[in-house]
Amino acid sequence: MNRATTTPARIRSAFGSIALGAVLIAAVLAVSNLHRSASPSAAATDRSPTPVATTTGSDGALPAGVSVFDDEYAGVARLEPALLQAVRAAAEDAAGYGVTLQINSGWRAKEYQERLLREAISRYGSAAEAARWVATADTSPHVTGRAVDIGPSVAAAWLAEHGAGYGLCRIYRNEPWHYELRPDAADHGCPRMYADPTHDPRLQ
Repeated sequence: MNRATTTPARIRSAFGSIALGAVLIAAVLAVSNLHRSASPSAAATDRSPTPVATTTGSDGALPAGVSVFDDEYAGVARLEPALLQAVRAAAEDAAGYGVTLQINSGWRAKEYQERLLREAISRYGSAAEAARWVATADTSPHVTGRAVDIGPSVAAAWLAEHGAGYGLCRIYRNEPWHYELRPDAADHGCPRMYADPTHDPRLQ
C-alpha cells in the first residue's frame, strides 16, 4: 500500500521539480536575452572612434567654429608663427571677457585662393568688383599665412578695439574680419586702413 501510494507521489513531485526547473531556466534565459538586447554588443563597445588626421583641410578651407588653437587644421597650423602667437594671446584675454575668437579663414593654398577668386567674379559680376573682396593667389596675404579672418562679429569687434595691443590690425575698412600683424601697433597704433584691397599697393 505504501509503495502504491508513494510512488505516484514521488513521480508527481519529480515532474513538478523538473517543470519548476524548466520555468526557472526559461526565466533566466529571457532575462539574459533582454540584457543583451539592451546593452551594446561587444563589437560596438570595441569600436574606436575614427581618428582625426594630424592636419585636415590641406587647402586651408575651414569649417565653421574653428578655434584659434585648433592646430589640426592646416588653415590654422600654417599661419605665420608670430601672427598665430599674437592671435592666441588675444584669444586668451578675450575669453576673460566672455568673447570667443574663431578663425573663419587663415592660411590658404594657392589653388583654394584661385577658386575663391573665381567664385567672387561669378558672384559680383566682374573681376574689378571681385578684387574689392578677394585678392589673387600671387598677392593674397592669406596664401603666405600672414592674414587671418576673425569671427564671429562680436569677436571681430572686440579685436578692433583691443587688437593694437597685440600688434593685430584691421587692414581694410570693408572687411572688419581681416587682420594682419603689425608689430609696431602696440607702441604707435594701427596704420590707417585702406578702403578695400584695390587700394592696397601690395596687391597691385
